[in-house]
Amino acid sequence: MRIIVTVLCLLMVVQAGAAQAQPWQSVDPASAGWSIEKLKAAEDYAASLKPTAVMVVQDGKVVASWGDVSRKVNLASVRKSLLGALYGIAISEGRIKLDSTVADLGIDDKPPSLTPAEKQATVRDLLMARSGIYHVAAHETADMRKKRPERGSHARGTFWFYNNWDFNALGTIYRQQTGEDIFRSFAERIATPIGMEDFSAGDGEYVTERSSIHPAYPFRLSARDAARFGQLYLDDGRWSGRQIVPASWVSQSTTAYSRTDHASQGYGYLWWTLNPDVFGLGAAFASGFGGQTIAIVPSKHLVVAETVDQAQNPKGIRTSHFIELLQQLVAASPDGPNG
Repeated sequence: MRIIVTVLCLLMVVQAGAAQAQPWQSVDPASAGWSIEKLKAAEDYAASLKPTAVMVVQDGKVVASWGDVSRKVNLASVRKSLLGALYGIAISEGRIKLDSTVADLGIDDKPPSLTPAEKQATVRDLLMARSGIYHVAAHETADMRKKRPERGSHARGTFWFYNNWDFNALGTIYRQQTGEDIFRSFAERIATPIGMEDFSAGDGEYVTERSSIHPAYPFRLSARDAARFGQLYLDDGRWSGRQIVPASWVSQSTTAYSRTDHASQGYGYLWWTLNPDVFGLGAAFASGFGGQTIAIVPSKHLVVAETVDQAQNPKGIRTSHFIELLQQLVAASPDGPNG
């Protein structure tokens, strides 16, 4: 009898999750006030970049979509913003504390191990990419390896460096402090509640390297599911009247605490921020190598998701080119600049 009840409960959970996976609603862009001429120009520009898919959402409805929006693609460093949402939930529940130090949490790495000074970095420092820990990390790009500062060159909290050690250690800390797998947690706490159509816990994997004990955790996501995540953040963490991620965390994450090596971009908690003079207050984006991007522009109630399968487009798409596309879309939107 107990087995039957358990099976029935599992079926109810599966059915509940499936019931919430609903297709996007679309709107006619001309009826919504978009400039069709400028939107077509943006589409042509996007096509020249060769993305797998682009999805443009305003007020929660699809204005335009180009390419295969259902194809799941490795979103590379967008993983960090996805994990950031889980951190917001865990911190609000008291399972992780922003001011806990690496030492408090028992976090170390392979020799040469962390120094006592490095172990004073806090969870907040890691979220801001200001830990001062420059140990070799898994899943680094050639540019990261080239630019990584020397060990001990900067005290915690004093210097911004886009640092995979920080991001990977955050994954370890999340699993350690919550007892949850990152991908299953994302599926249950975010993907299912917001109705993602394609994502499952099997769309993530842990990537380890001999140089570090902390694995990377890349996700595979479709453009239409990436856009849902963007919509969640655009709507201050709410979905269909339910608070999924605390609104205060969304605001904190998309606030610039650091200047970066890109003049017009800042960095918050695992999110990049955009120039408010160009895109308005609160504009931010999650960014992954090769052109994986989820952007939110609150002043326009706009979400833009771009995916790039590098098997199809090995060169990928530069962030600067995506930002140019985003500017064109903002200009094409109702009351866009110079529109």
